Amino acid sequence: MRINSESMNKPNNQLVLSALGKDRPGIVDELSKAVFLLDCNISDSRMTVLGGEFAILLLVEGPWNQLARLESQIPELEKNLGLTIIARQTSDAATSEDAMPYLVEVVSLDNPGIVHKLANFFSKRNINIVDLATSSYAAPHTGTSMFAVQMNIGIPAGTAISELRDEFLEFCDSINLDAVLEPYKKQL
Repeated sequence: MRINSESMNKPNNQLVLSALGKDRPGIVDELSKAVFLLDCNISDSRMTVLGGEFAILLLVEGPWNQLARLESQIPELEKNLGLTIIARQTSDAATSEDAMPYLVEVVSLDNPGIVHKLANFFSKRNINIVDLATSSYAAPHTGTSMFAVQMNIGIPAGTAISELRDEFLEFCDSINLDAVLEPYKKQL
């Protein structure tokens, strides 16, 4: 296979970086600086603090040779930032033209197993979970421990949405979850 300079500089080569370590100011600054200095771009990211730990996922795009240089800098970044970093080459996600994007929101008293039960419900129906976020909080006035789940899912075309919605709401009622299943509307 012959590689020409055009393909070497193709900007849609992609690398996923995952990093975890003790939270402190400056981590995002240093990671984004390393990407920027190599003329690469962060095209998608998720960052959060869980407990006292900082966690980040970055989708970095750039010329393959610059992504390789970024990968070679990982040991130094780990040492300087006190992080554990994993990198994996990737490509554009296979978009399923026939998957319908839906939003699921669930709120309930905090109980173990809620995420597993929801994931199992969708998995059994070949429905992909594209994005998932959870949070725990104290209910206003009572202080009761509550749990919220928000997920974006891809429902295969041809699925009878009204039947799926009925099954889902019945399932949620059976385990005492308040839930919504509605078409996903991209936020502006």
